[in-house]
Amino acid sequence: MPAHFDRYFELCKPKVVSLIVFTAIVGMFLATPGWPPLSALLAGTIGIGLAASSAAAINHLLDQRIDAIMVRTRNRPLPTGGLKTSQVLIFALTLCLVAMLILFLLVNTLTAVLTFFSLIGYAIIYTVWLKRATPQNIVIGGAAGAAPPVLGWAAVTGSVDPGALLLFLIIFVWTPPHFWALAIHRRLDYAAVDIPMLPVTHGVEFTRWHILFYTVLLVIVTTLPYLTGMSGLLYLAGVSVLNAGFLWYATRMVVDRDTSVTDVLPMDTFNYSVVYLMLLFVFLLADHYLQNFV
Repeated sequence: MPAHFDRYFELCKPKVVSLIVFTAIVGMFLATPGWPPLSALLAGTIGIGLAASSAAAINHLLDQRIDAIMVRTRNRPLPTGGLKTSQVLIFALTLCLVAMLILFLLVNTLTAVLTFFSLIGYAIIYTVWLKRATPQNIVIGGAAGAAPPVLGWAAVTGSVDPGALLLFLIIFVWTPPHFWALAIHRRLDYAAVDIPMLPVTHGVEFTRWHILFYTVLLVIVTTLPYLTGMSGLLYLAGVSVLNAGFLWYATRMVVDRDTSVTDVLPMDTFNYSVVYLMLLFVFLLADHYLQNFV
């Protein structure tokens, strides 16, 4: 096993990348009524996964100063000295190069180009500029995080169709309530490094209401696959239950003033939002094949 393997693995943010790759894979399956071509499925998954890992490593590199201050991130490989800046840079660039070669040579040019711009969008535009420029950073920067199902779709079809854009919209609207819940929990960290997250600049109460507003918008957006005929009753039933849960958490964050739970509830909401997105895409996938094979 290579030296420092665990530290390089941590650079890739495996939990985040797993969710990215999962939504990309579902996008591949939703793009075709049958099974996606095995070559596109395998090469696309590897290429997108490596690109996402590269973006995560670049994020570690560019944020190492503030990571050393924040409680949540101070034990990452760069702040602790577990890896050198040069090692992380070479690792990130190697992953990026391999990812682009796989996507260009084994998938298609559109997927490679979209993946590259998504990588730049998160690793450079969001990390270097948006995160520090505006309290709406996660709303604008969420476009990069919402791209994976579009990338998966393009890997199979070589195009970006309305169905892919609808998947993009779902993740785009899901991102603010998901991340703002975490930001409330870690607001002191962000304040300590002068990152203008919404709870820092506008307060926790304001952020709670924004989480509720975006959750209501998410409920509307996530019914669109059914309303447009992209999905059927199985998806509608599943997403309705998921939306009821998300609304319950978001509403509690607004109305609950019990100090014994106000610090716990944001992380509960954040954790639920991760499960929510995973299950939503599971329902999309299950409904897709139910409609096509029954």
